[in-house]
Amino acid sequence: HSDNTSGFAAGGGGGASEAGNDVGGSGSGSSGGNGGDGLSSSITGSAVTRAGGGGGAGFGSGQTKGSGGSGGGGIGAGVGGSGNAGNGVANTGSGGGGGSWSYGRTGGSGGSGVVILRTTSTAASTTGSPTVTNDGSYKVYTFNSSGSITF
Repeated sequence: HSDNTSGFAAGGGGGASEAGNDVGGSGSGSSGGNGGDGLSSSITGSAVTRAGGGGGAGFGSGQTKGSGGSGGGGIGAGVGGSGNAGNGVANTGSGGGGGSWSYGRTGGSGGSGVVILRTTSTAASTTGSPTVTNDGSYKVYTFNSSGSITF
């Protein structure tokens, strides 16, 4: 995450499928840019979007904080009663929202990543407790934390 100390709104962070958006205006009262959208994948057998970009922080009265990109990006911070930035969604690799120097609003943390293996082979051993599902003739191994796999 990063914190906006420039006195202006911040652009949104890039996602896996598109760049983040520019700010809406300039100076006091400008809106933060939206985060770029993530990318959809059906590696698990169902379509899931991951890796959305974080929204940019707004600045000044009447500002709008940037929304997070699809796939789990965190919302940007606002001022006044608008609150701190949102975190990226866990296990998506998404970006956290940008912080704002105004009123000490902090940036969000990025979402943790995920490792997904789709194979016709059966693992001889695994560590780290991956989730194992079947999709037709495929086995899908999903690691949301550290682990290893041996075939």
